[in-house]
Amino acid sequence: MPGRNENPVLVPFQRHQCRKSPLLAKNARNGAPGIRLIPLNSMLDSFHPAAEIPVLETERLRLRGHRVEDFVHCAAMWADPVVFRYTVRKPLTEEESWRRLLSYVGHWALMGYGYWVAEEKATGNFVGEIGFADYQRDIEPSLKGVPEIGWVLASSAHGRGYATEAVRAAVAWGDLHFQPARTACIIAPENVASIRVAVKCGYRELARTAYKGNPVVMFVREAGIPAK
Repeated sequence: MPGRNENPVLVPFQRHQCRKSPLLAKNARNGAPGIRLIPLNSMLDSFHPAAEIPVLETERLRLRGHRVEDFVHCAAMWADPVVFRYTVRKPLTEEESWRRLLSYVGHWALMGYGYWVAEEKATGNFVGEIGFADYQRDIEPSLKGVPEIGWVLASSAHGRGYATEAVRAAVAWGDLHFQPARTACIIAPENVASIRVAVKCGYRELARTAYKGNPVVMFVREAGIPAK
């Protein structure tokens, strides 16, 4: 990125970090607050540029990174009772949907994976969201550090085979990037349609457990397991 070395970021420093600056060392010895300059590029190296979000295409769908203009569709979807009854179990406010969208973008930046928007190739119409995340859930068995796949489709896109098509594309991408790690998902036991999609895409039941007081079925998939 041109010129990014010229924009330092200010971060707090500890006393043991001030050896190179006599003035800062003196301030630190006297208990005065100090700062250490870190070139912006050294911090950006820890992030994955947004341009790296891959675009996946299937016969009918395009999976791409989120854009600000997607928010209106995301917010409407997460407020739809047909959608939230098996997932978050309550309508999300616009504020909550916005935070969710930002977390998708943040996953790509920090983890190198995240969620895509699924849209119809023929029309560009919004279909839903699908991708991987590490939510640091308080759940047993633990899923921390395990890429967790999830998918949610707008109710207008239900019953057309889009979920299976999108999940197959996502897990194929995951096989190339997570191998040999396994991936996982949790699904409400009454969500028969999503369980069917998971099984078709190579996931097997690992455990029956609970998350935030609600029963869920935990599925896992080893890299390379073929879809049915």
